[in-house]
Amino acid sequence: MKLYLVSLAAGILVGIIYALLQVRSPAPPVVALIGLLGMLIGEQVVPPVKRLLAGEAVTVAWFRGECVPKITGAPSAPTAARPAAEAARDEPQAH
Repeated sequence: MKLYLVSLAAGILVGIIYALLQVRSPAPPVVALIGLLGMLIGEQVVPPVKRLLAGEAVTVAWFRGECVPKITGAPSAPTAARPAAEAARDEPQAH
């Protein structure tokens, strides 16, 4: 339920921004695609910030291996190429 409320709130916020920018809704295809690209990039800002707050290094290699594939849709690097600590952290935890 929380996910639906957050999604609704985000939609309302975007609607307000569209109204302030005087963009009709639904947005023209180019505007919508640029907005989706912005959302993908925005999602990728969170992991490096979390790493920095945890005192871990954010390297170009890490960004290319973890973030760029999610933004571009390119296949990600093989799991074996990542350090064991990262692979263990990304695996789902049994509850």
